[in-house]
Amino acid sequence: MDKEYFAHESAYIDEGCSIGKGTKIWHFSHIMSGCVLGERCNVGQNVVISPQVVLGNNVKVQNNVSIYTGVVCEDDVFLGPSMVFTNVINPRSAVNRKDQYLKTIVGKGASIGANATIVCGHNIGKYAFIGAGAVVTKHVPDYALVIGNPARQIGWMSEYGHKLIFDKEAIAICPESNEEYHLMNGIVTKVDE
Repeated sequence: MDKEYFAHESAYIDEGCSIGKGTKIWHFSHIMSGCVLGERCNVGQNVVISPQVVLGNNVKVQNNVSIYTGVVCEDDVFLGPSMVFTNVINPRSAVNRKDQYLKTIVGKGASIGANATIVCGHNIGKYAFIGAGAVVTKHVPDYALVIGNPARQIGWMSEYGHKLIFDKEAIAICPESNEEYHLMNGIVTKVDE
């Protein structure tokens, strides 16, 4: 049976990976054993995906990204160029801490900008937007826009990636999709139609 994904001849894929239909893996990337990559993912060049990492469907991984054990990316996540995850809070070369890997979940539709660092054990909410170069050291709420080192929240984003401006009634409209969002008690929700 022919494989249902594409891997460039320079990519290295260990035994025991599950790779979904329509996924593409580009130059010099290493997919380690036990990984699960969903359908229609795009893994750029020089990417490392460590054992037991899980990527949902339609995850875009740009060039030079490192995704370490403990990371789960839900559907439609975007990982910008050269961003990195960590998996041990206090690494030391001479101390083996493989039993202390912390889990990080990146919610559906979230985007992480170029050169951002996600310190392990901190989840990224659905449709959150992490600015380029940000260093995330705490949980990020759904739809939050965070920037800086350490990352701090400066606003909210729509599912289409536009900054939301809330009116006096705590309602914002995405300028591209015309979808309505509501802000209450520091939580943003999309108003279903």
